[in-house]
Amino acid sequence: MEKMPKWADVVLIPLISLLLAAILSALVILAIGENPIEAVNLMVTGSLGSTYGWGYTLYYATNFMFTGLAVAVAFHARLFNIGGEGQAMLGGLGVAIVCLYIPWPHWSIALLGACVASALFGAAWAAIPAYLQAKRGSHIVITTIMFNFIAAAFLNYMLVNVMRPQGSQDPATARFPEAVHLPTFQSMFSSAENIVFRGAPANISFFVAILACIVVWALIWRTRLGYEIRAYGHSETGAVYAGISPVRITIIAMLISGALAGMMAINNVMGEAERLVLNSTEGAGFIGIAVALMGRSHPFGVFLAALLFGFLYQGGAELALWTSIPRELIVVIQALVILFTGALDNMVRIPLEKLFLTLRTRAD
Repeated sequence: MEKMPKWADVVLIPLISLLLAAILSALVILAIGENPIEAVNLMVTGSLGSTYGWGYTLYYATNFMFTGLAVAVAFHARLFNIGGEGQAMLGGLGVAIVCLYIPWPHWSIALLGACVASALFGAAWAAIPAYLQAKRGSHIVITTIMFNFIAAAFLNYMLVNVMRPQGSQDPATARFPEAVHLPTFQSMFSSAENIVFRGAPANISFFVAILACIVVWALIWRTRLGYEIRAYGHSETGAVYAGISPVRITIIAMLISGALAGMMAINNVMGEAERLVLNSTEGAGFIGIAVALMGRSHPFGVFLAALLFGFLYQGGAELALWTSIPRELIVVIQALVILFTGALDNMVRIPLEKLFLTLRTRAD
């Protein structure tokens, strides 16, 4: 018998954890001499009070959806893929190659090509740690985080020595041809009388991220492979007894995870920068861990958590711009959210389980 209803696990625990993180964040803001109510109002207004703010919020959320899904898929196989940052970097390299060196006739076809290339490059970067874990017993956390640094060094070499345009001092590729520029929300939803999302980087890849959430949900809960991944994650011994290969599941789950992380590049590289630059991932690979934790590794939860972290990112930028609150405060708030939704999960879960058990006993 379940200790608490499913809705409480999925909705109530994250909400209470978020409330506790908000209370501590308010105390931190008070400690530096600012008004927490005004700070929250500014964050809400700056991230949700205009189409410009929404455009940035959804742009960040798109990145976090891809990396959150990447971590979630690995979680289901009891794997901790902490290498989303490096996989996203290599995904960006794949996007840059297909956008620069293939003469696409239209952005829609280029988008399909970029999705495939970014997924392949991200999966390839995840394949080596996956093989080392499955065949050699190397811990996936150690190898994936080491591969983040290798990816950064490799990308730096490619941008400085191979793909940098002649005469340019900027470690970046040339700008992509106009034919592969993705439609932005401004071009998609504006009219001659009403310009919306002006200057915001949100683009059509947001809908690709939503599609990825749906596909991951169908994969994990509606396919045999998804059942095998979940079975292995719940019990390796039971999965082996049922004939499920740990090596196969480890490698496949990591390949899917790496592919999803790599696909983040269609948003930040193809959709926003329209070229490949250094540090284009901006930490989104690590934020994906918090998104997956808060979303309980469910695609719908990842979607909601990505929106929350998109709000925090854009709201934090507004705080830094209009108040004396440092931009780093948003890192503190994110850390508190991660702390309560991850490390201190049992602090909320155990009292709630006791509460629901007491209510059930009284009802009986």
